[in-house]
Amino acid sequence: RLWGRDSLALAQLEASRENKRYLPGFPLPAALVLTDDLVSALKGAAGAILAVPAEALRETLETAVRKGLGHLPILIAAKGMESATALLPHEIARAARPAGSLALLSGPSFAREVARGLPTAVTIASEDAQVAHQFADAFHGLSFRTYLGQDLTGVALGGAVKNVIAIGAGLSDGLGMGANARAALITRGLTELVRLGLREGARLETFMGLSGVGDLMLTATDDQSRNHRLGRLLAEGVPIDEA
Repeated sequence: RLWGRDSLALAQLEASRENKRYLPGFPLPAALVLTDDLVSALKGAAGAILAVPAEALRETLETAVRKGLGHLPILIAAKGMESATALLPHEIARAARPAGSLALLSGPSFAREVARGLPTAVTIASEDAQVAHQFADAFHGLSFRTYLGQDLTGVALGGAVKNVIAIGAGLSDGLGMGANARAALITRGLTELVRLGLREGARLETFMGLSGVGDLMLTATDDQSRNHRLGRLLAEGVPIDEA
C-alpha cells in the first residue's frame, strides 16, 4: 500500500498508474493500492517506509501517533535537516514519536536507476538489529543490496551535508572550473563532513562507506542529482526560483 498526503496527486497517480512528474516511464505495480488514509494504509503492517521530505517528517509522524500508529517500526528514507530546528531525520522521529524502533536508509541510489533494475547498494542503519534485518530483507534483491549499520548520526549527516557539497560542485562545473577543482571541492568537503561527524559522535567508517563517500560522489558528480544540477544552473545565471 502507498499512502500520500496529497489527494489530488494520488488521484492522478491512480488514473495514470505512473509517477509522471518524478519517475515517468515506470508503471506502478498492478497490486499497489494507493490511499490518503493513513490508518488503512498501515492496517496490519509490520512496518512503514517514510519517503516524505525531511520538512514533512514531523507532521507525518505526529499524525501517525495521534491515530495510534506510533508503535510501528519505521524506515526513514528522507535526507536533510528540519529547517526550523536543524534536527536530522532520526532526531525528528524521536522527538515526534518517542516510542517505536526506527531505521534510516541512505546511500548512492538514483531512483531512475533503481527502477530500471540497475545494480545499487545502500545502507540501512538502526540501533535495533532486528528492525534493521527486517527492512534489509524486504529490500534485498538481485540488483539491490543492503548493508547494515548502527550509526544513525553518521548516516543522517552524510545524507544531509552531501547536498551542500553537491551544490558547490555544480557551481564549480557550471563556472567551467574543471575536473581538478571539482575533485578538490569534493575531497575537502568530505574532510569537513568527517570532522563534523566525529564531533557529533559518529563513526569514521560510516563516512568511508555507501552513505558517506558513496552518496557524496554520486550526488556531486552527476546531473541526475537535483543539487548538482541546481548549482550548475545557478552558475549559468538561472534565478534560484527557476533552477
